[in-house]
Amino acid sequence: MQLSVAAGTDVGRVRAGNEDSLYADADAERGLFIVADGMGGHAAGEVASEMAVQIVARELTGYRDLSGPAPLAAMAAALREANRAIYERTIVEADKQGMGTTASTLVMAGGRWIIGHIGDSRVYLMRDGIFRQVTKDHSYVQEQVDAGFLTPEQARYHPYSNVITRCVGANAAVEADVLQGEIQNGDLWLLCSDGLTGMLEDPQLRKILETRETPGRMVDAFITEANRRGGLDNITAIVIQVMSVHGMPTGTTGEMAAIPSA
Repeated sequence: MQLSVAAGTDVGRVRAGNEDSLYADADAERGLFIVADGMGGHAAGEVASEMAVQIVARELTGYRDLSGPAPLAAMAAALREANRAIYERTIVEADKQGMGTTASTLVMAGGRWIIGHIGDSRVYLMRDGIFRQVTKDHSYVQEQVDAGFLTPEQARYHPYSNVITRCVGANAAVEADVLQGEIQNGDLWLLCSDGLTGMLEDPQLRKILETRETPGRMVDAFITEANRRGGLDNITAIVIQVMSVHGMPTGTTGEMAAIPSA
């Protein structure tokens, strides 16, 4: 498997600090990518998001075969472990009370992918000219859309659009959405925090991916455009281009380096 990968995070134009964290690591056998958007203030959000990416990466780093039920169970278990560790820290450290984080994780290996998702960070896929959001937000407005009380357009501008209904660390237990599928040559994946999707709508995200620039230039374009539109939140994006599913890699590129967190 040959992947071209780039990742970046930016504080934005309004926030004093960056509570987003990311992880991006790829080789010829496996790719592991995580975006986490922390919450809680006073550096607690940053702590929660960094804990989430470190724990999930540690728990999943050895998986090179995604066939069968075991990897799906491992994904759910990794997110539960992150939830347990963060929640216990909120109990014993008074200044960490109320902290939590989203977590969107993508693993690729052996021609397959698995996603584990909690919160409103997102995973998108561009395949054969079709752009779609693979994950579903765990948010108040998404629940209202699902129930037919709001349209997607109304949800986007709703005063509670940033209220999430599920996150890592806020409660003793949490359930992750775990999805799976097959990788195809030419797939273009985007993992991002809501600091990007809050500033750019899906057609604008698609337009940047359709440029087919290098992943590094696309990540830069996402961050630049989100800041140009206000940069109201921290902005994080990972772009993964599938160059070959089963072929031998021609060598790693400068955009394929491991990025533990930010």
